[in-house]
Amino acid sequence: MRQNPQRRTALLDAAIEVLAREGSRGLTLRAVDKQAEVPTGTASNYFANRADLLGQIMQRTGERLAPDPGILADTLRRAPSRDVVALLLRQTHERMEADRSSWLAMLELRLEGTRRPELGVELKEIYGTALRDNIRFYLDAGLPGDATDVVLLYLALNGMIIDDLTVPQVLPEYA
Repeated sequence: MRQNPQRRTALLDAAIEVLAREGSRGLTLRAVDKQAEVPTGTASNYFANRADLLGQIMQRTGERLAPDPGILADTLRRAPSRDVVALLLRQTHERMEADRSSWLAMLELRLEGTRRPELGVELKEIYGTALRDNIRFYLDAGLPGDATDVVLLYLALNGMIIDDLTVPQVLPEYA
């Protein structure tokens, strides 16, 4: 396997775009090569197979969707309150708007995880860890509420994001 980290990242970013645009069935190593505008066969030098590619896409979307540390630090300088919680949720939505492809790719990976048990196991681990980390972050920051409130916010935010990505014309009617 090749070790050029910049090329690997470019291929993963291309794979995210293909997955978001074409869905799981359209995600092939050749499609990634074409999207990345590299010679045919390049992606196969970086990913052992499609399953390897899918696993690395999950990691890359996490990197792309992570909050900016400076913005997060500025937000957390405020006194813990419902307003801070609302701001954190708005910032998550802003990240979704800025990188819709990563969110769509993650939706596609979730669907693919229902068909491929090994991917489903990876997704369960990633999302389970993320939810536990979010609960710990929320409680450690002294934000109002408890673990159940964080889970409810997680469910509400994910539902809103899914609607925004798939039927964006529905929510503005009620905003």
